[in-house]
Amino acid sequence: MARIKEAVKWGILSTAKIGVEKVIPAMLNGEHTIIHAIASRNLKRAEETADLLQIPAAYGSYEELLRDPEIEAVYIPLPNHLHFEWIEKSVRAGKHVLCEKPLVLTSDMVEKLRELERETGKKIGEGFMVLHQKRWDRVREIVQSGSLGKFVTAVSIFSYYLDDKENIRNIPEYGGGGIYDIGCYPTVISRYVLGEEPVRAAAYLQKDPDLGIDRLSSVVLEFPSGPVSFTVSTQMVPFQIFQFFGTEKMIEVQIPFNTPHFRSMSIRVNSGNIYESTKIVESFSPENHYTRQGDAFSRAILYDEPFAGSLDNAEKNLKVLEAIFTSAREGGWITV
Repeated sequence: MARIKEAVKWGILSTAKIGVEKVIPAMLNGEHTIIHAIASRNLKRAEETADLLQIPAAYGSYEELLRDPEIEAVYIPLPNHLHFEWIEKSVRAGKHVLCEKPLVLTSDMVEKLRELERETGKKIGEGFMVLHQKRWDRVREIVQSGSLGKFVTAVSIFSYYLDDKENIRNIPEYGGGGIYDIGCYPTVISRYVLGEEPVRAAAYLQKDPDLGIDRLSSVVLEFPSGPVSFTVSTQMVPFQIFQFFGTEKMIEVQIPFNTPHFRSMSIRVNSGNIYESTKIVESFSPENHYTRQGDAFSRAILYDEPFAGSLDNAEKNLKVLEAIFTSAREGGWITV
């Protein structure tokens, strides 16, 4: 009987900060994930990063990495506007692809990715690490079980401060701006927790007059079960929270998106008098959602398991983001 393969050999396209500081160290701890190589357009930088993270191989170009026959899958943390180009090159080189969110910048591009999957037989996934948290699985379970009573509404805030004009998040041509960078998170989480798709959206976007990117956005998404509202900003005091309200109880999720992996986290279920609130706290052991994400995609490759960051999920999320942009531009409610 043939031995079942249990791990996937990965290559990393780019020495981007998010990969080097967060994703790659986490994936190195995966049960089904082996980081075999990393590439940069600067060979010295690739070699230094490989030494730092104890990765066996380093390449001075992305094309060279894609020619490595040992690599089965690649992780792409490149700027948003380069995603489609390198996803296509990677799958045509025979590699499965996990790419950072947003997978592409428009929903119509997702069908082209489906065509690439069908043509090459390779899997393409979107890196939404929040979809790989046990804590969010539990919030989804509580909300959908009716434990809060009838769902009424949810609210979220996600912000940080960054006004460096050289940063890729602040360059419109690179797919920069707050909605693409962080507005996608409350969007995808509200869809995940409610298990529904929003029917329409209304939004206010404020642009930075010098950078040209959306720096402040307030959004309302109308779901069949009720509205979800969120504010995101790239030029505000750093803060993160998500709250779900029912007729009887509410759930508060602190640091819901960039959840720290080095300590236990919790959710708080509150009910009763607002001055003497009864709080039930559920704690969750430390976990790294990037490790879980890498292993989940590896299992999708090895065993054909479903992957949360699917092309269908990416398309649905992008359609919501497009409705948000259209509402901000034209005013009023926009059907998703």
